[in-house]
Amino acid sequence: MKIINAMVYTEEGVFARRDVYTDGEWIAETSTDGEILDGTGCYLIPGLTDIHFHGCVGHDFCDGTHEAMEAMAVYEASRGVTTIVPATMTLGRTALGAICRAAASYQSERGAILCGINMEGPFLSMAKRGAQNGAFVIGPDVELFREWNEASGHMVKLLAIAPEVPGMENLIRELKDEVVLSVAHTTANYEQAARAFAGGVHHVTHLYNAMTGLSHREPGVVGAAADNPQVEAELICDGVHIHPVTVRQTFKLFGDERIILISDSMEATGMPDGEYALGGQKVIKKGSLATLADGTIAGSVTNLMDCLRTAVREMGIPLTSAVKCAAVNPAKSVGIYDRYGSISTGKAANLVLLREDDLRTACVILRGKILTDRLTE
Repeated sequence: MKIINAMVYTEEGVFARRDVYTDGEWIAETSTDGEILDGTGCYLIPGLTDIHFHGCVGHDFCDGTHEAMEAMAVYEASRGVTTIVPATMTLGRTALGAICRAAASYQSERGAILCGINMEGPFLSMAKRGAQNGAFVIGPDVELFREWNEASGHMVKLLAIAPEVPGMENLIRELKDEVVLSVAHTTANYEQAARAFAGGVHHVTHLYNAMTGLSHREPGVVGAAADNPQVEAELICDGVHIHPVTVRQTFKLFGDERIILISDSMEATGMPDGEYALGGQKVIKKGSLATLADGTIAGSVTNLMDCLRTAVREMGIPLTSAVKCAAVNPAKSVGIYDRYGSISTGKAANLVLLREDDLRTACVILRGKILTDRLTE
């Protein structure tokens, strides 16, 4: 396939008008099949990678079934999210083991490519558990994590931890070279977070949410993360979790090299308003808001492509930065940038055409094939 007349997002992080070729499933120097796709009036960007979402279209990764994973993967791909690292919830030993085994055996050519697992807990702070089920929050257990990771075929890419919990420093020493450790659901102060970052942690789960904030005398996790140039931070730009001003200030504080856009979406995403579940707890979706019975925000109901649009349209983030944070940075963070995340020869031909006028999706290309050529929301 030859894609012509589009403004192409380059490895330099800018848009340039050039032709792009695919050969089967890969981006190539030339194409011999004669197929031409006209991208006039569109941006061509890499397919997005969501490294933190729980579910969509009535399914959750914690369902632990191939049916759920398939439905999620198909939906995500249709939205231009072509590589996924879905997240677990804090559950018991047996349940998490079953989810890991199901992911290890999942194979499909239909939807977004499953590239790993984000294990959000259970080594969290009870006080900042948010929508996580407190019945399953436990202390650090290195061997238990290794048991789960072995069951997954070593697919766990991210492990969320609360660094202030007793014994967590040992877990960090043991696992920092086996998995990306991420500060999450934590009461850690600046000093505790800074020690974790110095010890080998370099990721923060949904910055600002379920953690200590940033103030002039107590800089907390946010201040410690900003202070350490090796630390990357997830942001949920759904218009609910973080105020637009805070998003803009965070980009100034961290720069677009260190921010990763995530959706943190749950099973109500792509579904009508009503009652759903997250980690075994009842969630009510109303419009763009999903909450537990006590009003606690329970994930988002917005896919990552819509988060990108919100960041650009409503929060004033440049499109070039938003694409970097939703396609390039997440792929780098979980070690898949050699295959995904940029429009480069030899990488997977996972591409999205966005209309220049309103950023709506004009076309999704997955594994070198046109997945949809109709406009999607």
